[in-house]
Amino acid sequence: MNKQSLRDVKREATANALAEAAFDLAMELGMDGFVVEDVVQRAGYSRRTFANHFSCKEEAVVMGASAFNNVDEVQQLIEKLPENATPLEVMEHLVRMELTAGLFKKTRELVKLSKQHPTLEPYILSALHSHQGLAQELLLDLFEEQYAKGYIQLLVGAAYGAALPMLYGSSNILFPGQSSEKSPDSISLDQYLDDMFRYLKNGF
Repeated sequence: MNKQSLRDVKREATANALAEAAFDLAMELGMDGFVVEDVVQRAGYSRRTFANHFSCKEEAVVMGASAFNNVDEVQQLIEKLPENATPLEVMEHLVRMELTAGLFKKTRELVKLSKQHPTLEPYILSALHSHQGLAQELLLDLFEEQYAKGYIQLLVGAAYGAALPMLYGSSNILFPGQSSEKSPDSISLDQYLDDMFRYLKNGF
């Protein structure tokens, strides 16, 4: 992975600060409870700076929930890969890394919010597509000489497709901190991930 320039790092930090402020406001007040001016005041930037990064508050809110910024952690993962590592093993590490970072929990909250505010949905889909594209780009960079491009595309698509039930609440997954009393037939997140990647490794 290429190291970012200082300018890129600063620009990303600004966008993240605005996005986090927007997401926090959405969680506290709901989408109708704040405007862009509230976002820039909380983040400490101007409206012009906001406009340089986002087209609207909806886009900022989605980025605040879906931005994965652990570039260093990804770099460390790559450096520690054994020579015989497979794309599937790297994909599993990436998915578990995102979950550990709390990314899926925030995105699930965002999906719940989108049920009352459908204007968020296009930006959620765009964010998911971006995550999938970044994962695919990483795997292609690592394995393009060993594996066919089509295989990488199918693998990443299958992994992200399997993760969607976690986001949209259409599964019986029990997240850390949740009680199983209301859903006795639920399974833990770790068990779901173990099953998911076992199917991807061994077939259905």
